[in-house]
Amino acid sequence: MQITKDMNIVEVVNKFPESIEVFQSFGMHCFGCMAARFENIEQGALAHGIDVPKLMEELNKALEK
Repeated sequence: MQITKDMNIVEVVNKFPESIEVFQSFGMHCFGCMAARFENIEQGALAHGIDVPKLMEELNKALEK
């Protein structure tokens, strides 16, 4: 399975705990944030000025480990 930019942030973190380190390395420490429960990865990344394709690449690399 691959992580997509349309997936909910909290659901991704719960399903793929290895994603936490990647989110944090990009400055996304929003797992406890109320918005994270409603935002998808793309929305959260754009709100933080993060390069979405690069974030997605790193998230999916983390799943391969």
